[in-house]
Amino acid sequence: MNLEELNKKYLPLSPLERIQELKKDFKTVLYTSSFGGTAAYLIHLFHLGNPEQVIHFLDTTYHFPETLSYKKELTELLNLNVVDLKGDEFRNKFTRTDETWKKDPDLCCSINKVEPLEKIKVDYEVWVSGLMHSQNEIRSKLSIFEARNGILKFYPIIDVTEEEAKEYILKNNLPLHPLKLQGYNSIGCTHCTTKGKAREGRWINKSKTECGLHL
Repeated sequence: MNLEELNKKYLPLSPLERIQELKKDFKTVLYTSSFGGTAAYLIHLFHLGNPEQVIHFLDTTYHFPETLSYKKELTELLNLNVVDLKGDEFRNKFTRTDETWKKDPDLCCSINKVEPLEKIKVDYEVWVSGLMHSQNEIRSKLSIFEARNGILKFYPIIDVTEEEAKEYILKNNLPLHPLKLQGYNSIGCTHCTTKGKAREGRWINKSKTECGLHL
C-alpha cells in the first residue's frame, strides 16, 4: 500500500485497532518512547494490541530522576520489553563538559537523540511515536502515516487529545508521570524542560520547538 492508501485504511480505526493492524501489515516496527507525560497511554495500547513489541528508550543521560523511576514503574507493571539506547559516550561527555544545551541545543539533541536513532532506523520498515495534533501547530498538520527522512512514520494517537489520553490513563488505573502533578506537561531533558502547558515548557526562551527526532 502507498501512503494515501495507508492513511485511508487506518483513519476510521481506533488507536488500538491501528496498532493491531500495524502488526499485520509490517514485520519490522520501531517504537520509541520518552516515558513522558502521556506515554502510559500509547504504551498501554501496545501492551494490549502487541505486547511483544520492543520499546526503545533514548537515554540522553539528562532525564529527570522522576522519568527514570516512572519508566521502571511502567516496565514492571506491564512487563514491558524496554531497550535503552544511548549516543556515543565520547560525544555525550562533550555535551556535558561543554554545556552544549545552552549554546546549541540543536547539536545537543542531535548527538544524544537523533544520531543513536539514525544508527538503528535502517533496520525497520516503520517507526511509531506518540505525537498528537494538540501538542503544537506543526504537529496539528500530521497524518497517521507520513514518509520522513527515509522511513515511514506512524502516529497511532495523532488525533487523540491530551485530555482523552489523561482520561484513559486514569480509567485504566495507570500511574501518572510524577512531574505531571507538579505542573510539567511535556517532559524531556532536565536542562531544557520547565513547567508549562502543552509543549510551552520546552526550550524556554528559544526558537526551538522540536528535538529533531520527528520533525
